[in-house]
Amino acid sequence: MASSGATERQRQALSNAGTNAGEDQKRAAAVAAAELIEDGMRVGLGTGSTIAHLLPAIAARGCTGLRCAATSPATERAARELGLAVHPLDELGELDIAIDGADQIDPQGWLVKGGGGAHTREKIVAAAARRFVVIASAEKAVRELAPPVPLELLRFGVQRTLLLLSPAALRDVKDSPDGGLIADYLGPVGNARELAARLSATPGVVDHGLFAPEMVSTILIAGDGGVERRAGAKPSS
Repeated sequence: MASSGATERQRQALSNAGTNAGEDQKRAAAVAAAELIEDGMRVGLGTGSTIAHLLPAIAARGCTGLRCAATSPATERAARELGLAVHPLDELGELDIAIDGADQIDPQGWLVKGGGGAHTREKIVAAAARRFVVIASAEKAVRELAPPVPLELLRFGVQRTLLLLSPAALRDVKDSPDGGLIADYLGPVGNARELAARLSATPGVVDHGLFAPEMVSTILIAGDGGVERRAGAKPSS
């Protein structure tokens, strides 16, 4: 009979293998997205573990004249360390392209984003771009969206806001980059468009992590067989 120690080592080995595969897929999707970057572009940079692979991939392209807008202080710091020029979004105006990850992607192209609490900025940057590209590993593609759905809430009257959103709960994390509280809607998603409308209409909600298909131009999902390209509902002008 195998010892409990051997069994635990086997579990850990399988877990590490899965983690490595996931990181390899994120890297593959990031590299595919970086190839869309051209000289002189104004580029929106998302936030999260997949973007950690994107930034060096963009830097390695060696494109000249890039001007970037970052969706979080962490992304801005990492981009600057790689030599990428980061500017305020209002200084750049309309972006040529924005690239970001996702926590969930359903077959209709709806996204859940905001695991890192930067979804309000991410949505603003995505909306500012003529082309919004989403990159993800295969595990992010789901049959249907499920909770949690990230929320950014005003601090004022937050307990009342949570009651209106019920079921919802604050996350024990630092505030958003703009001082909002991070929470999660924990109920069923059901019809994503109806839920998005409900969340947006709730007083005290700054924004939520549901991104509609019409915001997205292209989705790049990396799996064992390569990178799958899905067309979003937003025209790639």
